Amino acid sequence: MWFQLAQRRTALPAAPICCILGVILSRMELKQIASFVAVAERLSFVRAAEALHLSQPALSAQIRQLEEDLGVRLLERNRRVVRLTDAGSTFLAEARDLLARAQAAGDRARKAAHGEIGRLRIAFVFSAALEVVPQIVVDFRQRHPGVRLDLANLRTVNQVQGLLDQSLDIGFVRLPTSHPQLKITVIHREPFAAILPPGHPLAAQRRFSLASLRDEPFVSYGREWAPGFFDSTMRMCAQAGFSPHIVQETSEMYTAIALTAVGVGVAIVPRSVVSARTHNVVVRPLPASLGVSEIGVATRAGEPSALVRSFVALARAHGGSRGSAQ
Repeated sequence: MWFQLAQRRTALPAAPICCILGVILSRMELKQIASFVAVAERLSFVRAAEALHLSQPALSAQIRQLEEDLGVRLLERNRRVVRLTDAGSTFLAEARDLLARAQAAGDRARKAAHGEIGRLRIAFVFSAALEVVPQIVVDFRQRHPGVRLDLANLRTVNQVQGLLDQSLDIGFVRLPTSHPQLKITVIHREPFAAILPPGHPLAAQRRFSLASLRDEPFVSYGREWAPGFFDSTMRMCAQAGFSPHIVQETSEMYTAIALTAVGVGVAIVPRSVVSARTHNVVVRPLPASLGVSEIGVATRAGEPSALVRSFVALARAHGGSRGSAQ
């Protein structure tokens, strides 16, 4: 698709060849340059007109206008022969380069519009780093090798802020999380587990329930960093008939696990957080009827870019393949 670089046309006085590109960028049409290249490569107005699907008079008019705008003669022609002038030979190399760059710019614009190239700034909560994020990122890179992914570990509240101030494009957040300016797609869902220090009296109890922890000190993933998650765990305890005695809050689930391991208290975490390693704690699964932990992909509300849509679609497909996405 050809586009006009400028409307105004007036004849220029003779100009040095080194200034030609500046003149082109300010005043020429790419179709005129393409017409010149077609004639220069064929040294024939007849064959060039056929290749361009133009009449010879129209082609000749374009070349004359180009020469007038540049203030130099590019072609010597008569009824028998067409040849390049010295200025024409120099201009041909620059014209080919300009057309190639215009074509490349158009190709990149089309690829960007289809989500094939570009950059995505993605953040994730650390607890999603093992279970959820890696395979999605690997698959996306394989499908979109021209896309740069910038990855960062951020808490949910920081991700929300990053999305709102547009320093992030996508966030993997702990749910429940909501904001009127964000769209959140659930991609992972799993039960909770209670974790206890080694040797805890309840560790070997055959019949275990959340209510068994009513008198225990709790280590909690703090409300300051993940308010929705914190409120969910508090509701679970309320359903079990007690309000937990929180002795320590932390901004990372793995820190909560470490504190539990050394006997600071007990904790409630998503089951996958302790599935890969025992972390020197005792894990007691909790029934899904008490509630489930969810991870969602958050983006800005409204119509996202093709690149964002592609990533969210892939993340949703991964979640569906695990039977956890909605």
